[in-house]
Amino acid sequence: MKIMLIEDDPSIFELIRERFSQWDIDVVGPEDFQQVMDTFEKEQPELVLIDIQLPAYDGFHWCREIRFVSKVPIIFLSSRDHPMDMVMAMQMGADDFVQKPFHMEVLIAKVQALLRRTYTYQEQAPEIIQWNGAQVDYSRSEVSLNGEKMALTKNELFILRVLLSQADKIVSRDELMRKLWDDERFVNDNTLTVNVNRLRQRLEEIGLEEVILTKKGLGYMAVTL
Repeated sequence: MKIMLIEDDPSIFELIRERFSQWDIDVVGPEDFQQVMDTFEKEQPELVLIDIQLPAYDGFHWCREIRFVSKVPIIFLSSRDHPMDMVMAMQMGADDFVQKPFHMEVLIAKVQALLRRTYTYQEQAPEIIQWNGAQVDYSRSEVSLNGEKMALTKNELFILRVLLSQADKIVSRDELMRKLWDDERFVNDNTLTVNVNRLRQRLEEIGLEEVILTKKGLGYMAVTL
């Protein structure tokens, strides 16, 4: 596996590169922070780690640029702790947000879980199901209805898949978090809320309204209309 680390602090970059090499994960980074996309296209990493505060353009800019061309998993690393930073990261298509300073074991666990989840599903045969008149294509990470298509991030697709596997039944937040991250100790509760809300908004954009319900104090439910 290869990940791309967009981080301008050399000490942090080398620490992450060294620790991840122990897990047979190569870490590459841009030499020129104005040409990040050139490195991304050349290296074709399986996952991207991005700091927010960078020379020239910030991490949000590069997340947006990567999302234009790829669905590769993206994790933000940042010392900024304002809730809006996490919201912006998720809205732009990031899969997780890790605040600095972080425990290296937690970061490694998150990266490994996201890599497993992403590429295990990609290796499966194409799979399309019908739901409320829409087509959910797991292989393409998209939902289509009446000619309208909506691409989903890996987290959004995973959440939808879990909910649809138990359609019309309540799936608890704890169960979703365990399935998402393998171990709920590595979960930020806000991350799940942001991802479910964003999934609901995306489905509404193509006409699937009120199909993901929040059951207060219990969890979420994908309903069959």
